[in-house]
Amino acid sequence: MLLAALAWLAPAAAVAPGPPAKVRVVCTLADLAALAREVGGPDVEVVNLVDAGQDAHYVDARPSLMLPLARADLLIINGLELEIGWLPPLQRGARNAAILFGAAGFLDASTAVRPMQTPGTVASRSQGDVHPAGNPHYLHDARAAAAVAQAIGQRLAQLDPGRAARHRGRAAEVSAALSAFAEAQRKRFSTLPAERRRVVVYHQSLVYLLDWLGLEQAAAIEPLPGIPPNPGHIAKVLVTMRAQAVPAVLQEPYYPRNAAETLARLAKAKLVVVPGGADVDRGESYLVRIRRTVEAIHVALR
Repeated sequence: MLLAALAWLAPAAAVAPGPPAKVRVVCTLADLAALAREVGGPDVEVVNLVDAGQDAHYVDARPSLMLPLARADLLIINGLELEIGWLPPLQRGARNAAILFGAAGFLDASTAVRPMQTPGTVASRSQGDVHPAGNPHYLHDARAAAAVAQAIGQRLAQLDPGRAARHRGRAAEVSAALSAFAEAQRKRFSTLPAERRRVVVYHQSLVYLLDWLGLEQAAAIEPLPGIPPNPGHIAKVLVTMRAQAVPAVLQEPYYPRNAAETLARLAKAKLVVVPGGADVDRGESYLVRIRRTVEAIHVALR
């Protein structure tokens, strides 16, 4: 008993400190998760909430999604109201003040970009599925992704000051690579004849992509954003495609393909299914994702 008591009172042996904990990051979109992994490198642990093949407008706010939010040090959202229908109740349910709006652990990535298609007036349902703050689909543009990478690096440096230089350094590398790629592709697409740079889209979700690559939208399969096309509208789009010899139809994987496939077949055009984001489950980087997107479009136009 005496020996046991003496052992209890003796000072504990020094324990060497382990490596600093990783920053726990939760992202609402696959592209954001890919960028966060590239910028954070081995210093972060990243969870993605919405699969690249899922429309981020419509997500089931399952209670299971609260768990990573409850543990997160940083929440990165797309913003521009893309997640407005499902994210707020998950944030409240997670009971994590660190990731609420205005906190250091909350990053709205859209603040790093200049939104397109801002309505200018009060938006109404008569305009279809519009976002008052602007079109939220900026991650189809590598130039915007370069700016977002820098924003992620700055926020990680703020939350993890001991490794701030590493976060900022990786962010600068990722941003520079994306900017160089964006400029090279813009020049590459500019060499295509003007008549080969016309496309038809399904939804108004590719405006940033078209702006970046210098492409012209000849028509949209949806008569208004979020409104399914009727036969009369599809017929009008077909007339436009034939008259302008539109070489490609672009749409994301979560929209119905029947109309796009029919139009592509009748107008002798190519249908390109644009990835909704990086395949982060397989470790795909944002640059690899956007490169395969651009390659598929260039092949169709060429």
